[in-house]
Amino acid sequence: MRRSALACWVVLPLLVGLWGVLAWQLDTSLLPSPAAVLNTLQREAASGELQRHLAVTLQRVALSFLLAMAFGSLIGIAMGRLAWLDALLDPLLVLLLNLPALVLIILLYVWFGLVEAAAILAVVINKVPNVAVTLREGARSLDPRLEQMARVYGFSSLMRLWHVWLPQLFPYLMAATRGGLALIWKIVLVVELLGRSDGVGFQLHLAFQVFDVAGLLAYSLAFIAIVQLIELGLLQPLERRATRWRRTGVEHAGAEHG
Repeated sequence: MRRSALACWVVLPLLVGLWGVLAWQLDTSLLPSPAAVLNTLQREAASGELQRHLAVTLQRVALSFLLAMAFGSLIGIAMGRLAWLDALLDPLLVLLLNLPALVLIILLYVWFGLVEAAAILAVVINKVPNVAVTLREGARSLDPRLEQMARVYGFSSLMRLWHVWLPQLFPYLMAATRGGLALIWKIVLVVELLGRSDGVGFQLHLAFQVFDVAGLLAYSLAFIAIVQLIELGLLQPLERRATRWRRTGVEHAGAEHG
């Protein structure tokens, strides 16, 4: 966390300074200065449009992420534990993993119309295979010795899930979470650009149509800032805390039943 913060304080001013020098030298509307982008950002925030579109996009990201993680985790763990299900669903996973997101988005919009359900479904279907593949590997790597210990101590199904499976699956869940958010951010913007009338992707589309580079950069930077805040303020602390829990979970469970 400290290293990331230090890097931000050192690297970001250098990048902004370089950007300002290039904008001043080129003197073109295609590369507005940092001050011009900041003015656009302040204007959009003052009107309330920035907050409204950011909130809509974040809502779509959150819903798509939760659905994709839930379904993908269930499918992946089941495939990792059941060989017959893995053999049955593996060709479908390979197909979905290689299907371009843009093709799927267009197909769902054509089939269901330009509705919110089609937008969310497109994002979820694009992400579920990645989560499933990651959690399948985690389920395959579960230590059979810990399973045997759970049986010896008479763990219930819930206790086995909490004290034996989740600590081992946690690195895979975090990998799926990190990769999932990185992918879902991008897909949601494409979904909004192609078929929604609000959200950051929609605003980027409008700015592109009139070559408003300041607007493009303003909304892009605001969105990137939100993503970084979630990473630094939520994911990294969660990972550190859960790593400590992972190290002690099985030992505490064994002590309780010793």
